[in-house]
Amino acid sequence: MSMSMSCFCLKKARPKTKLELSTVLASETSFTVNEIEALLCSFKKLSSAIVDDDFLHKEEFHLALFNNDSKQNLFADRVFDMFDIKRDGVISFGEFVRSLSIFHPNASEEKKIEFAFRLFDLTQSGYIEHHELKEMVLAALTESDVTVPDDVVEAIVYRTMLEVDSKGDGKIDNEEWRDYVTQNPSLLKIMTLPFLKDITLAFPSFILHTEMED
Repeated sequence: MSMSMSCFCLKKARPKTKLELSTVLASETSFTVNEIEALLCSFKKLSSAIVDDDFLHKEEFHLALFNNDSKQNLFADRVFDMFDIKRDGVISFGEFVRSLSIFHPNASEEKKIEFAFRLFDLTQSGYIEHHELKEMVLAALTESDVTVPDDVVEAIVYRTMLEVDSKGDGKIDNEEWRDYVTQNPSLLKIMTLPFLKDITLAFPSFILHTEMED
């Protein structure tokens, strides 16, 4: 191997410093370098709550949301799975920052719409179908400790599908979802977290608790 090639390999293999990682993430998200460093402190606390490593496990994610690592919630599970970009069962700091950035007030509406669509697309088929919408409605009601008869839930889902499914094929595609959300912008309210503009405290329960307060 030539000297120049050896230098190239060594340079490529050199691990990034904390500042370099923060700079890269800042260039890819809506966060500043200082905000990313503040997030890192919170992430380290969360990721060592149960398993002392550099990853956020699902139990730790639930613990952050509910103060209970065993409580099951479809909504929280879906958010965790979507943050887990590599699909390896844990969330790295990079995945955490890139995904959380979608909830930043400065993030584009297009990204928020896309994330919300994928959140409801439980089977990742590219469509939101009747049974998927019903599961999410039931999960939201359960989280709010609201009990509703099944026929009422069915009526809610039926009316929603009827309103959103403009093509009448029994499923909601990206285009239909985008049109519906554009006409009803309040649906994206939970996709924007104002506190992310000034991160100075430990990571809060940023989705479910926000939803319940509203």
